[in-house]
Formats: sequence, C-alpha cells, structure tokens
Amino acid sequence: MLPLFRRPPGPTITALYGAIVAQARNAVFYQSYAVPDTVLGRFDMIVLHLVLVLRRLRDGGEAQRAAAQGVFDTFCRDMDDNLREMGIGDQAVPDHMRRVGEAFYGRAQAYEAALLQPGDEALVAALVRNVYAGGSEPEVAAGRLASYVRHMAQHLAEQPPKRLADGVVSFPEPKLAEGPDLAEGPARAAEGVP
Repeated sequence: MLPLFRRPPGPTITALYGAIVAQARNAVFYQSYAVPDTVLGRFDMIVLHLVLVLRRLRDGGEAQRAAAQGVFDTFCRDMDDNLREMGIGDQAVPDHMRRVGEAFYGRAQAYEAALLQPGDEALVAALVRNVYAGGSEPEVAAGRLASYVRHMAQHLAEQPPKRLADGVVSFPEPKLAEGPDLAEGPARAAEGVP
C-alpha cells in the first residue's frame, strides 16, 4: 500500500515515542555521560532507549507487540522526516533509510545480547563501539552509561507492558556522573541540547 494511505500512529504510540525521544535528549547524557552532542550521538541515544522499550513491550501480549511495531514504525517515519529536513533528496532517502535500518538492527542485536550476559563487559563494548566511537576515554563514559542502561532495563521491567502500550512510561532520571566531568573532552561536538 502506498505510504500516503497508511494510518497515522494513534495518540498512545505518538506519546510513547515522544517520551523515548525526550528521555534520549536529556542534557545529562551529553554533559555528564560524554555522549557526543551530534546528529549521530542523538540518533544512538534514541536507538538505545527505543531498543529497551521495545524489548519490554515484546514481553506482553499481542496488543503490546502491536504497540511495539507501531512505535518502531513511528521511529522510521521520524527518521525519514529528519533526513528530508536535513536536505536529503527524495531519491537518496531510501538508501539512507536502509542504513538507518541496518544501524538500528545491529545495535538492537548487540544491546540485547549484552543485556543477557552477566556483568557489563559486553554492554560497555557495545556502547564504546556505537555511542562513543572516536570519543576520548570511551570506556569510562561507556561504563557509566552501561550502569544507567542496566538500571533503566530493570526500571522498565517493573512497568507492565500494557501500561507502556497505553502510552504511559516512566524512565529513571540519569544521575549526574560522579568523578571528573567527561563532557570536557573532545567527545563533545556541540554545546547544549535543544
């Protein structure tokens, strides 16, 4: 069916995706966790939060799995819209969207596998590779972010999948990182988070 005839996402899906994006844009990640404040850094934070929410929704029944698909479809539409706003031409968008899909699925597979392993070694390695590629002291920053990811996964596990499918989600507040402020290094590409 042509994309023009697809039904738009319902208000609960839009609310849930909006909450994911809002959490991913929390300034603490870019200031205390040294996530690069770039297009790719923000993309990686959206993907990380999206993967964790979708993982929890898949634990529910058919309605929750349908909601997971709706949230993923909303993510894809958002990425498509963002590419077009960045000036990517209509003919180039499909190639870029293919790369977005590959990036999402690769990261999702790495994070899911890492969360199943005891300890944070695999999770830190996945975060270094995806979120902190090229950053200074990536293992230190990734270790801090891995702790947040584990905490968030547990926090989501305590929320019923039905509640998430109804568009109601609670995220843990990322704590200001203890120790030296990692945002001072070259990993910070820009100041502030809009």
